Amino acid sequence: MKAIVIHEYGPPDVLKYEDVPDPQPRDNEVRIKIHAATVNVTLDVMVRQGNQTHRGITLPLIPGVDCAGIIDKVGKNVTRWKVGDHMAAAGRMPLDDVPEQANFDAYDYKGPTGMMGIKRPGGFAEMICVPAATGDKLPMNLDLREAAVIGRHCPTAWNLLVNVAKLQPGEWVMIMGASGNLGSIGIQIAKHVIGAKVIAVAGSRARADYGLSVGADYALDSSTQDLVAETKKITGGKGVNVLYDNIANPEVLPKAFHCLGMNGRMVTAGAHGGPNAMIDFFHLYDNKITIIGMPGHDPADRPKCYQAAADGKIKVKIAHILPLSQAYKAHQMIESDPGAGKIVLDPTLG
Repeated sequence: MKAIVIHEYGPPDVLKYEDVPDPQPRDNEVRIKIHAATVNVTLDVMVRQGNQTHRGITLPLIPGVDCAGIIDKVGKNVTRWKVGDHMAAAGRMPLDDVPEQANFDAYDYKGPTGMMGIKRPGGFAEMICVPAATGDKLPMNLDLREAAVIGRHCPTAWNLLVNVAKLQPGEWVMIMGASGNLGSIGIQIAKHVIGAKVIAVAGSRARADYGLSVGADYALDSSTQDLVAETKKITGGKGVNVLYDNIANPEVLPKAFHCLGMNGRMVTAGAHGGPNAMIDFFHLYDNKITIIGMPGHDPADRPKCYQAAADGKIKVKIAHILPLSQAYKAHQMIESDPGAGKIVLDPTLG
């Protein structure tokens, strides 16, 4: 099969498009013919650059922290999966053989684990073998490219809004970074899944208005509008119940924080625009505000995310779809413009 292989750290051209042996599933494993793998800054680009060596990476390596595709072969003892099933796989997995389980995350496994594309072959390949216990079954009507992006971003957004903030129907939520995937998916979960009222915020009129196109009730351009004054006007002076921010922009976040009303909750799982931002502690304790940082997700939410996408409640934003052979180009695009949008590699395109 063809795969992207990193033999040494360096610029995008160290990503080599090579022939490697077809992987064969061990007992309790399945093999996926990959149709989509997302390209990520930290776990793909920074890995290739050599800036993630603390994760215990051994070269050569097939990168790619996630994938979605169709099972084309199953190993011995696999009963839950069959050839033709659509499957998504990502992240941490057991490195040793484990019995097939309905939910690996709840299984009492004590052996070594490793992340796809870090300590075991990743998704930048035509095929991959993964433990049957770790994959997610996908609705057959869900596009596989969309599924890969959903698996990367939606569970985090779902966890922040549903489990951490406990956003309720009818409450007001302000979603920062409205045009990015975490932001736009957050808007859709808040509006179409929970039934909340949404104020989308971004740093330009066009990016803010993108939030309207995916369901936000209002859109604010933080570069030209007074967030606090506009939010007070929209909410009848009460402010928002929840602030959802994964950016920590030091110029914008302090203003957004003042949009929180009494008993407000701020949730976050990222800080790529910061990490340091000023917080008004008078506003915090006068309004009994809670701030919770919570990376990751509840594995039980992943099927809910895929089903919501299959039902049309959540649409992802894919900026570019490239063949696997152009992985180097995807890395170049991200390095030159980190805000270019989500890039998906499709090995079926060559």
